[in-house]
Amino acid sequence: MRLLFVSSPVSSLNSGRLGGVALNLKNITRTMVSRGHEVKIVAPKGSAIAGLPIQEIAGALQPLIPEPTYHDPVLMPEDAVVAHMWDYIREVEQDYDLIVDFGYEWLPFYLSPFLQRPVLHYVCISSWNAVMDQAINRVAQLCPGTLGAHTQAQAETYAVADSFRILSSGIDLDQYQFVPKSGKTLAWAGRISPEKGLEDAFAVAQATNLPLQVFGYLQDEQYWQSLKRSYPQAQVEYKGFLPTAEFQQALGQCQALIMTHKWVEAFGRVAVEALACGVPVISYDRGGPREIVETEQTGFLVPPDDVPALVAAVGKISAIDRANCRSVADRRYSLPAYGDRLEQWFTDVMNFYQ
Repeated sequence: MRLLFVSSPVSSLNSGRLGGVALNLKNITRTMVSRGHEVKIVAPKGSAIAGLPIQEIAGALQPLIPEPTYHDPVLMPEDAVVAHMWDYIREVEQDYDLIVDFGYEWLPFYLSPFLQRPVLHYVCISSWNAVMDQAINRVAQLCPGTLGAHTQAQAETYAVADSFRILSSGIDLDQYQFVPKSGKTLAWAGRISPEKGLEDAFAVAQATNLPLQVFGYLQDEQYWQSLKRSYPQAQVEYKGFLPTAEFQQALGQCQALIMTHKWVEAFGRVAVEALACGVPVISYDRGGPREIVETEQTGFLVPPDDVPALVAAVGKISAIDRANCRSVADRRYSLPAYGDRLEQWFTDVMNFYQ
């Protein structure tokens, strides 16, 4: 197959702002290339990555989607890179069999029915904006079979839940070293912004008197500083947004990963990365992580927004078999299995629209 992958117009692939979206796109590209498919990625300027075929496009970036509220209008900046990216796609679409969109922007959904090649949308977040919901509903009606989601929990936030192909995800497990024994440190990973609920991890660190390492892109500096002021006794160290090799090395030394998301996470890739290192996961029972974490097997799911329940779970984390965490990651989230699911989706769409 000849596949044209379209990255999010929110950021380059290298900035850290895209989090798991960027890692997912890179993993999928390498997997499809290894299977003999021809792939090109269209992405904003600054996305060059050694060994990957990338067409970089200049223009103004979109704002990150968590910033607006549900009923806000969809806006595009002057000289919008999303418009330039889809101008390019329109020019070259005949050279490809399928176009796969990895973003969450109105314009690609609106344009899909007008392009000559099928456009698949691998939707990266749960329902967040009314205008986007309307656009996704329209694609479900006019372009059946072209919507993909990570988890059933994510799909169910949309009115057209049954229109999504559930794909889960996968990581390159060879890049993650299993660590059989850990220290006392707790971990938290994600974009540092209010919807990720980092304040609850600070509260856990303060209540347990355990050190907490924070990994990820610092999106909201003001929010971060307010947390440091609000929890002065918490032993928190910010480690930054790290490449996979460094991230997994540090994460593997931790006794547990804490997930405190306030919104419905579409997936929660960092949970899979933790399991691959043998690190149990303590997560709110909300969104994608509820389909990843098995209570008392690979960690604990606790009631959403219940900090005392997080603290209690930390006290029980030594009972979790770290080898079983890695085994679950190997069994459920390998790139070969993920590649099979994606390839089947691509084939089904091609056959339907021939």
